[in-house]
Amino acid sequence: MKIRSIHTQSLKAPLKRPFVTALRRVDALEDLVVVIECDDGSIGYGEGAPTPQITGETMGSMVAAIEYIAPHLIGRDIDEVETLLHIVHHTIVKNTTAKSALEIALYDLKAKSQQMPLYKMLGGKNRAFKTDITISMGDTEKMIAEALQSVSLGYDTLKIKIGENPQKDADRIKAIVNALPASIGLRLDANQGWSAKESVALLLELENDGIIAEFIEQPVPADDIEGMRYIKERVATPVLADESVFSLKDAKRLLEMEAVDYINIKLAKTGGISNALALADLCAEYGVECMLGCMLEGPISVAAGVHVASARPDTITMLDLDAVALLASHQLKSDVYFNESEILLSDTPGIGLSL
Repeated sequence: MKIRSIHTQSLKAPLKRPFVTALRRVDALEDLVVVIECDDGSIGYGEGAPTPQITGETMGSMVAAIEYIAPHLIGRDIDEVETLLHIVHHTIVKNTTAKSALEIALYDLKAKSQQMPLYKMLGGKNRAFKTDITISMGDTEKMIAEALQSVSLGYDTLKIKIGENPQKDADRIKAIVNALPASIGLRLDANQGWSAKESVALLLELENDGIIAEFIEQPVPADDIEGMRYIKERVATPVLADESVFSLKDAKRLLEMEAVDYINIKLAKTGGISNALALADLCAEYGVECMLGCMLEGPISVAAGVHVASARPDTITMLDLDAVALLASHQLKSDVYFNESEILLSDTPGIGLSL
């Protein structure tokens, strides 16, 4: 199976409602799909979401990076997967989402060549998973209504987007918690919206009211590692790093400083499946559990993340892979079963999705 061609195309899909965080607002999905064709007719599919506010990548930059890397891959055999991955990561620096899209397509092909679903090729066993769902930032009453609707759809864990104003955020959280059944799990994501001192004050206020979330995700700017540790040392709410972690080097610094309780792994930040697995293994060495998250992505990227989670069940104990559930519709053929909070991987070879 030699690589014959690599091309890209956009994937557009409507959202059920606008996706709003402290960093951005998105009204419709527009992702980049990578299609790798081999000389025997096999096709591998990858995908990446341009998120300039986080990775610095746009649709144009992703296309350019993939077109730059592609000639170095064409003509090579898919069995040389380690060489192919080395080429992806060393032909150009950064461009992590573009690299992830290429990696996903390569892993899809490799699993197909072995007639195995990707999760089994990676050593996983479980194929049934549950994800939380994100409640976008907005007016409190609107957030409460969205939260209650999500619970009615079967979600038992909600991730609340905050990070606008600490006191306003505290009031929002209290109102949402008061409106929800006590059994619903609560996760908070400030998307770098606060300072370390603001974070501590807000979390202590919530804790004094008996509200301790499963975690607070990235409360301070990505480069404020001391701030993360400052928060961790002063509150009961666990601290999860997201935008602070792109590489193994980033994670190792956080882990050695004991600055966080958890780490969020996203393929778009790590550069794909290989580094995501390596990051999970590094966290396992430190006894730190991980969440497998996503950008606002389509089914190919989300399914790839679930395959990775299956491969590292002892370390990846939380899923934030709700992006497909946020879509009103999509035009991909999927053997992966997406039903709101439930995701069931297929046993068909590869990732389980195609155009």
